[in-house]
Amino acid sequence: MATAYRSGWHFIDLVTAIPHSGDSLMVTVFGEPVVVTRDEDEDVRAYRCLRRPRGAPQPVRCAIRYGMIFVNLDQRDHRLVEPETPDVRTISATPRSA
Repeated sequence: MATAYRSGWHFIDLVTAIPHSGDSLMVTVFGEPVVVTRDEDEDVRAYRCLRRPRGAPQPVRCAIRYGMIFVNLDQRDHRLVEPETPDVRTISATPRSA
């Protein structure tokens, strides 16, 4: 059942929990440690803490809505998606009256 909900957005805390740049918050989401931090530009970012040797923290999608912090752990949402280009064909048509 946990895998069904893993792909959604999950409430972490209020933005007021990390008011200053450099503040961070460590939470566990579905058994995975996630660090939410406020950087020097006052942006809120989230990282999955991997326990691999020499593994850098992996960015996690993070959004702020109505003063609340949400994260999404689903990797499918992290891939860049090319917009579908419709099959554009040029049709030369003449009016029926011609």
